Amino acid sequence: MTRIISGRAGSIPLEVPDAGTRPTSDRVRESLFGALESADALRGAAVLDLYAGSGALGLEAVSRGAASADLVEKAPRAAAVAERNAARVSKSVGSDAAITVHRSSVDSYLRASRGSFDLVFIDPPYDVSERELTDGLRLLAASLAPHATVVIERASRSPEPALPDGLGHARSKKYGDTTLWWVRPTAE
Repeated sequence: MTRIISGRAGSIPLEVPDAGTRPTSDRVRESLFGALESADALRGAAVLDLYAGSGALGLEAVSRGAASADLVEKAPRAAAVAERNAARVSKSVGSDAAITVHRSSVDSYLRASRGSFDLVFIDPPYDVSERELTDGLRLLAASLAPHATVVIERASRSPEPALPDGLGHARSKKYGDTTLWWVRPTAE
């Protein structure tokens, strides 16, 4: 069972789409969010969750103090699940955070985005190519706050993500078959 691990919505169960997604394990989420809290990257943050699936990453951030979460998911079934999960979490945190689910492809959303995000989660399906990931990062760069953190989740057998100008690798951490890559804007 997937659930919100901690914060104001802690222990709320989350639905998971029946196909086409790969939820981040509780162990990986717990470690990731411990590191984000240590870096004070959550409180008041504007969060973007790309390839959101159930929305677990963006919703966990809201539960732990983020000001807003935009969840982007193009698969209709997964977007419907994310909407139901967002409603549950929103009920727990009240009006302290704005949660919006966007039924859109990542590229379409990023091309139209006028937001400035402090924290971005990118957990694409395995079939998203490295080139598609890099193209998405290129579009994302214009929507990042100067101090933003981008966390990319990929299979450990995947190569290090190729980054466009303006983004640089900060660190990576391997958890079995999953690797998290931390990326930050760089001074041009």
